Amino acid sequence: MRTTVGIIGAGPAGLLLARLLHNAGIDSVVLESRDRAYVERRQRAGILEQGTVDVLREAGAGERMDREGLRHDGIELRFARRRHRVDFPALTGGRSVMVYAQTEVCKDLITLQLKEGGPLLFETEALAVEGADTERPRVRFRREGVEDVLECDYVVGCDGYWGVARSAVPDGRTFERTYPFGWLGILADVAPSHDELVYARHDRGFALLSMRSPSVSRLYLQVPADTDADSWSDERIWDELERRFETDDDWSLRRGPITQKSVTPMRSYVHEPMRHGRLFLAGDAAHIVPPTGAKGLNLAVGDVVTLARALTHRTATGSDDLLDAYSATCLRRVWQAERFSYDMTTLLHTAPDATCFEDRLQLARLDRITSSRAAETDLAEAYTGFPIG
Repeated sequence: MRTTVGIIGAGPAGLLLARLLHNAGIDSVVLESRDRAYVERRQRAGILEQGTVDVLREAGAGERMDREGLRHDGIELRFARRRHRVDFPALTGGRSVMVYAQTEVCKDLITLQLKEGGPLLFETEALAVEGADTERPRVRFRREGVEDVLECDYVVGCDGYWGVARSAVPDGRTFERTYPFGWLGILADVAPSHDELVYARHDRGFALLSMRSPSVSRLYLQVPADTDADSWSDERIWDELERRFETDDDWSLRRGPITQKSVTPMRSYVHEPMRHGRLFLAGDAAHIVPPTGAKGLNLAVGDVVTLARALTHRTATGSDDLLDAYSATCLRRVWQAERFSYDMTTLLHTAPDATCFEDRLQLARLDRITSSRAAETDLAEAYTGFPIG
């Protein structure tokens, strides 16, 4: 089997890259180890930056998003029983975000790929990337118990931290931080208790109120990193959420049946460089952020947009300039997202060993954001998205 671009992984990064390349007239093959049903139900991110929304529309993948997604023009910061709304359009010149789950993005892109694009092979395990430093790299894979080879001009690893692509980049440097807490997340069949996301800093720990639709709530609690989700009863979860979202007004939390619960670990990770020869890393294969800043999916989109432009430029001009700049171009945006995600995490979470001094610093930082237009603008600009490319 032969193609121009071999893509490992059919998450949002791999699927969007295939779509962008198709629109540019560049052929590709996508290899995905899981079956289609798994990819389409894998719960991950749910907040799309303005730039991601624009890219999906331009790629022809925005119709259902625009119909069913929930545009949000702000978030609420909650601390010391106080509430403060951050107005995105007023602070950023009109930018906003969209609540639209990663599962839905994948469904839309899969439908387009199977209808119009190149091969998308589910249940196909990539075993190794070979010859990345040559002009003819190849991906060795197994499908239906039979090993085969995909020969390419370029290989793109969108297969996550544990995938084969990252391990094929020799002598890379990694930067990492693991946090001593995680998020206990739930899906509940109940209308959201607020029409925008609520980020709550509380002495008992962080809490986040989000949603997946007008009738499904997504909520999170900060818990110790080694927490077993099943050790928390539904009643205990709702009681703790109520404590952490408490305010001095008459706001109340709606309760409903919990349909899913899990614990998400918190870590920051960057792999440099994001390229070796004709192998390029994108998304979680190259970087991971704690979910506090809602940056993971959006960073992956930035990577593949940058790479698609570079490959299109190479096809049109024969120049490798943009391909050679890929890693450095992406990493500038990656590190800004890492910085913002770290800032949001340390701003809102209670560290197990936090001192009274550090607690007061958190409150001082929140006071600064909610009383200074400049500080609030910095948060709004970062949350709605850094420029791509």
